[in-house]
Amino acid sequence: MKKDFISIKDLSLKEIMEIFSLSREIKKFSDAFSDKLKGKTIGLLFEKPSLRTRVSFETGINQMGGHPLYLSPQEVQLGKRESVPDAAKTISRYLDAVIIRTFSHKVILDFVQNAGIPVINALTDLLHPAQVLSDMFTIYDKKKDLKKIKASFIGDGNNICNSLIFASAKLGLSLFIASPKGFEPDKKLVKQAERIALKTGAEITVTNSLKSAAKNSDVLYTDVWVSMGRESEREKRLKAFSPFQLNREVLNLAKKDCLVMHCLPAHRGEEITNEVLDSKNSIVFEQAENRLYVQKAILIALFNRRRRTGRWAGMAHDS
Repeated sequence: MKKDFISIKDLSLKEIMEIFSLSREIKKFSDAFSDKLKGKTIGLLFEKPSLRTRVSFETGINQMGGHPLYLSPQEVQLGKRESVPDAAKTISRYLDAVIIRTFSHKVILDFVQNAGIPVINALTDLLHPAQVLSDMFTIYDKKKDLKKIKASFIGDGNNICNSLIFASAKLGLSLFIASPKGFEPDKKLVKQAERIALKTGAEITVTNSLKSAAKNSDVLYTDVWVSMGRESEREKRLKAFSPFQLNREVLNLAKKDCLVMHCLPAHRGEEITNEVLDSKNSIVFEQAENRLYVQKAILIALFNRRRRTGRWAGMAHDS
């Protein structure tokens, strides 16, 4: 595993499955991992508000004997209050790892380039890998053979969608993405995933047809139509996405045992109805719970790498 966790695209299939195996062990025997981060101080630099991401990471660090240090959007201001390289080089002298939740993906790449400690991507406008790796673990835990899965993402070609594309390509899933015209995922990113899929047998399909995506699906996944930073587009987006609501009619197109997923927070009555979100098919809150176990596994994997290789190569940037 690389020094940092920035994108699922950077992980091998073997590394993903090792994280899944470790996540399952943590879920069953959490007390056995209570000292894995003993003596470690891990920063959470958040420029976007958060509920699940902050609580799951802080709780996981505490439960493994580490100390989380939260830095709020007002305190951080990466690239504004001081340059990203300066912040990265300074923080590397205080902390053992850092978890970053920011807007521009370039910010986290610049931080990684200058940090001498592991950096974890807790969300950028481009990707949300910690969320989606947890989602894939949830599907794997329920369905076992991922290569037989048809998963359908209904909604915006956003950071969740992008990370689902990379994860599906790596794991060999069939992923259908149903978006309104003009809101599809980035074509260059899809092509990157398609090159990976040639080796794994995955199928990535982008369509404007909700019905063809939902038909016979094993998983139906949706997300909000108006993400953070897109509030000025709210009226335009509500109009464009209204035919793409995950409701009972759409659920009936999928398999009877279809799993309903949402990364939360949900705007009930917009992208998903109460009836579907609260249905027997919904695993939304188990999905949220699994963030805790998978993120613990990511942290353990990164620190295990450090123990094997010694000092981080990135320390050269600050010497």
